[in-house]
Amino acid sequence: MQHSVAYTIAFASLTCLICAILVSTSAVSLRDIQQMNADLDKRRNVLLAAGLAKSSEKLNAVEITKRFQRIKTTVIDITSGQPAQGIDFKNYDSKKISNDPLTSRTAPVNAARVSRIPRYIIVYQVFNAAQQLEMIVLPIEGYGLWSTLYGFIALDADGKTVHGLTYYKHGETPGLGGEVDNPSWKARWTDRIIVDDTGDIVIEVIKGTAGSPKESPHFVDGLSGATITSRGVTNMLHFWLGENGFEPYLKILRATHETSKK
Repeated sequence: MQHSVAYTIAFASLTCLICAILVSTSAVSLRDIQQMNADLDKRRNVLLAAGLAKSSEKLNAVEITKRFQRIKTTVIDITSGQPAQGIDFKNYDSKKISNDPLTSRTAPVNAARVSRIPRYIIVYQVFNAAQQLEMIVLPIEGYGLWSTLYGFIALDADGKTVHGLTYYKHGETPGLGGEVDNPSWKARWTDRIIVDDTGDIVIEVIKGTAGSPKESPHFVDGLSGATITSRGVTNMLHFWLGENGFEPYLKILRATHETSKK
């Protein structure tokens, strides 16, 4: 049985319309779930940087939420280092803020290849059982060899001692630059010092093997066969921990820590 050309076109159009509706409905219905999973993954990586979780652990949403109770999420004004007024972290959209010329600025030419600096940015404060600040976790990003690496660095309450480092998104070569995910390499960051006695950022991933934190407080082992990625890690840390990044916030943190010791 043959159908007319008009029937065939109408049938094909109706089929396309139904498929489009189904795809759109699925995308909308899954959006909240995808966002929730993305938020959970980011929280998990904050916990990893803070040493409140291990990469070998399989954490569900309940356990992640439970461990995250020690962490206060806040938005700071990166230019002053003070808490941002009128911005709720629950509605914080990093991409939107970074792309809006009213809430971001063009970054100066930098080795980390960061193009824009948001005025407002999320930081994570970790408190102990006595509600004393134990450490902070800061977001970092910068270019490696093939991709932009996104991660977190955790610093002790003194604002200068590394507690942990982790990356949650990158496209570096597995077995080479991809070793930024290796737990043994990440463990080598603990107790390294990001600044020298004058306050300059001096933390560096070197070529070859560094000594212990006591012997080489400012240096970390390089990634074997991944010189450019290693350099990229150094570049992004110098950028985000320096004057164009978290330096105002860290100066306040260090001053507060020194005052509390007196």
